[in-house]
Amino acid sequence: MATKTSMPRPVDARPEGALSAVLAFVAGAVTLSVGIGLGLPHLKAGSAGGAALGLVALVTGLTLTGFAAVVVVRRVRGWWRLLVVPVLVVFVLVAALSLGQAVAATQVPRTAIGSSAPARWGLTYSDAAFETSDGVRLSGWYLPSTNGAAVVVLHGAGSTRTDALDQAVVLARHGYGVLVFDARGHGRSAGRAMDFGWYGDEDVSAAVSYLQSRPDVHAGIGALGLSMGGEEALGAAAQDPRIHAVVAEGATSRAPADREWLSDEYGWRGALQEGIDRLTYGVADLLTPAHKPTSLRNAAAAVAPRPVLLIAAGALPDEENADRYIQSGSPRSVQLWVVPDAGHTQGLRVEPGQWEQRVIAFFDSGLLG
Repeated sequence: MATKTSMPRPVDARPEGALSAVLAFVAGAVTLSVGIGLGLPHLKAGSAGGAALGLVALVTGLTLTGFAAVVVVRRVRGWWRLLVVPVLVVFVLVAALSLGQAVAATQVPRTAIGSSAPARWGLTYSDAAFETSDGVRLSGWYLPSTNGAAVVVLHGAGSTRTDALDQAVVLARHGYGVLVFDARGHGRSAGRAMDFGWYGDEDVSAAVSYLQSRPDVHAGIGALGLSMGGEEALGAAAQDPRIHAVVAEGATSRAPADREWLSDEYGWRGALQEGIDRLTYGVADLLTPAHKPTSLRNAAAAVAPRPVLLIAAGALPDEENADRYIQSGSPRSVQLWVVPDAGHTQGLRVEPGQWEQRVIAFFDSGLLG
């Protein structure tokens, strides 16, 4: 009697340990990603506790992922191993890119302010403190207005008010009152930091209320932000009609919808990145009490007809692409200036004369006109 032959199974028929190895691999990849997102930023900021915790997670994740991967691969037979290895590698990379970035944006080490102050440029200023609607006390400097208008100046992620002083000084020298402050959880401001800028609406609204309380401010109020600060300025203006004009330099994304241009520009690679971004922002939403904001493109539409000036780095094509997508939300009210050869938020450094002329003319028209 003939016996039946069967095709070899891709996975070892012995079930013991197989599921445990897969679960251990997933746990290891998650722990590794947490270690990357927690350890590297805290190490850079000199936060010993956070850096040590991140290092422990990093080593634990690497060890667990490595041993579990060996077990999983050994359970797979024949040429199927050629498939399972890249699958495991891709899983780790996606976890590191998405979860790691989400952890880094929501578990932010405190950044100390630098040694510079407006007095370095011979400017008069005073300490400013004000409270947000959710009870967080923010700290900054105020440079008084001589033309009746004022501008809130917002720094980028992982930095403080001192990193936006160059831009603040230009505005002050043209008579604008300037409030430059530390975002919550940064510098001397209280609260928990969130480096996707999801607390921007509350922080900027409180800053505008502070400016309205100043006796020297009786004309329009604007906002100027760098990177995360630019995204906060644009998002806050969409919710707060008291902001009459916005300059956003280096603003690119803070929600999944901000990246929807990628698949049109780069095909399947762009679509893959869009998927990773959705995962990143989804995980970040779980890790922070901040509310997920509207997209920058929708914010630009909501700000209209109030004017917006986007400034993009000419050395970074994707920054220009992102800003053109934001601009498409309201082409009539949003201007775009691409600074040739400039890096991220380096417009003033690369083209100081042009930056000053364009930004001051924009605010003169929007706040004094």
